[in-house]
Amino acid sequence: MFPNRRTGGTLLAATLTLGLAGFVAPPTASAATCSYVSSGTRPTLRYGDTGSAVKQAQCLSNIWNGVPKLTVDGNFGAGTRTKIKWIQGCHGLTKDGVIGAGTWDALYHPVGDCYDPYPPS
Repeated sequence: MFPNRRTGGTLLAATLTLGLAGFVAPPTASAATCSYVSSGTRPTLRYGDTGSAVKQAQCLSNIWNGVPKLTVDGNFGAGTRTKIKWIQGCHGLTKDGVIGAGTWDALYHPVGDCYDPYPPS
């Protein structure tokens, strides 16, 4: 599992320390959680797009804690665009509301905490 015992022990200790201090990583998305398309299907999506890939992005965005949940309807509307821009900001990406390669990566691997305030409705 680990290349050597010292590295494995160090990683385990760091993980336990962070967990006890309240720094817990958010759950990561999986095909079982959001299975509208395969995790390898990552088309560029924009406001106005529809379909299964939009549902996948909406579902993945709902794994993020502390912000409004999107209706997983496959319609890339204003609510989806707002949430995607916020997620992009949390990851240091350009807040353009377009779901490209970097934003897909962010959706599948959310950050633990985001200090960007969520935009008001």
